[in-house]
Amino acid sequence: MRFRTRRRRAPEINLTSLIDVVFLLLIFFMVSTTFDRIGHLKLELPKSDTSAQEEKKPDRISVAVDAQGHYYVNDQELINTDIETLKRALQEIAGGRADVPLVIAADGKAQHQAVVTVMDAASQLGLTHLAFSIKPRTNGE
Repeated sequence: MRFRTRRRRAPEINLTSLIDVVFLLLIFFMVSTTFDRIGHLKLELPKSDTSAQEEKKPDRISVAVDAQGHYYVNDQELINTDIETLKRALQEIAGGRADVPLVIAADGKAQHQAVVTVMDAASQLGLTHLAFSIKPRTNGE
């Protein structure tokens, strides 16, 4: 009886996964590296007595609705509850930008119509990023 002996192969190192890791590290360092172009130029900028005021773009607009249905846009009360007044206030703050998020904080006892009016005014102005401000419940409530 003759038994076959298996020939053992020499152990191999799989380089595929090692190459993948090296390429991922290379891509990571290429993406995370900052290039400083301004550092190479030495400029002496002219001076001016008047400073140019940059128009500050709002990062968000907050509209609060109290229990009586009065509107507060960025903590300033509007003179009436008309939708046109609300639209003018929102348009003035947004500055024609439609990507400004609108945060609606309504009192729990506010009429549903007042909140719908805020959403309608935002929709008519093209403000599509809406969020509602809430207070999380605690275990005792």
